[in-house]
Amino acid sequence: MEAVTTSRPYHIVIFGASGFTGKFVVEEVARYAADSTGDNCLTWAVAGRSRQRLKGVLKQAADRLGMPELSTDIDIIVADVSSEESLAIMCQQALVILNCVGPYRFYGEPVVAACVENGAHYIDICGEPQFLERMQLEYHTKAMERGVYVIGSCGFDSIPADLGILYTQSHFKGTLTAVESFLTISSGPEGSCGHDATWQSAVHGFADSSALRKLRRKFGHKPLPLVGTKVRPRGFVFFSKEIVQYAIPFMGSDPSVVKRTQRFLYQEERRSPIQYFAYVGVGGLCSVAKLFCGGLLFWILVKFGMGRKLLTTIEDTCFNITFFGEGYSEGTEPLQGPPNAKICTEVMGAEPGYVATVIAMVQAAVTVLKERHSLPRRGGVYTPGSAFNKTNLIDRLHNHGFKFSVRKYEEPAKP
Repeated sequence: MEAVTTSRPYHIVIFGASGFTGKFVVEEVARYAADSTGDNCLTWAVAGRSRQRLKGVLKQAADRLGMPELSTDIDIIVADVSSEESLAIMCQQALVILNCVGPYRFYGEPVVAACVENGAHYIDICGEPQFLERMQLEYHTKAMERGVYVIGSCGFDSIPADLGILYTQSHFKGTLTAVESFLTISSGPEGSCGHDATWQSAVHGFADSSALRKLRRKFGHKPLPLVGTKVRPRGFVFFSKEIVQYAIPFMGSDPSVVKRTQRFLYQEERRSPIQYFAYVGVGGLCSVAKLFCGGLLFWILVKFGMGRKLLTTIEDTCFNITFFGEGYSEGTEPLQGPPNAKICTEVMGAEPGYVATVIAMVQAAVTVLKERHSLPRRGGVYTPGSAFNKTNLIDRLHNHGFKFSVRKYEEPAKP
């Protein structure tokens, strides 16, 4: 762990700690800090608009975890996205800011700007491609100059998908050229309410998709080279023999994040880029019928502000992501016909919104603190895969409830 300087009393500050997700992040940081001792001791604080609400969050965490010291020993910082000065003061006290204040398209940029300006690394759990890509466009150069890492989408969106691709590639013996992922879902715990980044991403993204297309044109990116057989996207609704149920395209940030990671790895490390398509299992024919009815309602609701508020109260889901990859086995040139090897991997975890997401966010922060030497360059705006591809984050996640595994590997029979 980096030594704390006199001007940086905290390794981590949780901004938005009194929010719905922030409360769970507080508990996860408290658990991790309780297990850290000696040189690895983690110092942390909470931040937000209301001192009273933050006191209440610490009291609640103290009662739930059986750690009475949280109510008295953890410092509180009053900060508001509408006050640049308060954000600056907060960022000047931390090595890493965990930003839990969303939707990020409305409240995220002031925090990113304050972190970059005041030298604090930044991590969020955003699932909104427009925000994530705009932060890269506008802050990457300055973040590099300042030596600050800005790493978005470090929750359910999109660590399982982005690191799942890297895990699949690392276990493929040869050149991996394409991956399709299937997210299978189940109901979340009773009483949970939907504040997770996936729904926020889908709701607000659908409402303003044209702005994202305009933003992407500003990057001026050339298409990544195609290696292997071109994989076509599947239909809007189709029966997947891979997961034996009907599926639809995934509407979250995973495809955007993975593509940005693949571009980074191609440009910076000359890795062969991987084609990627993401889908969600929806069940049988009855579920498909419900999907069409619900889809029409969704399309109508996202066009109106009140409708968007209604959509963001839908229940959370649990997840299991299966990756089906293809490519060329060792010793086979990609120009020698179609791919001849396949791999199937899996990433499993706990409830995504308030268990897996907060674990991923906290372990991403710990990785920044402990493995800065393995992060790219001196700073910048990155995806999880770009930032953490040379770190031990997958192992850290594996030790905290995530499961990365290879289900099947097929390669051509030896003559």
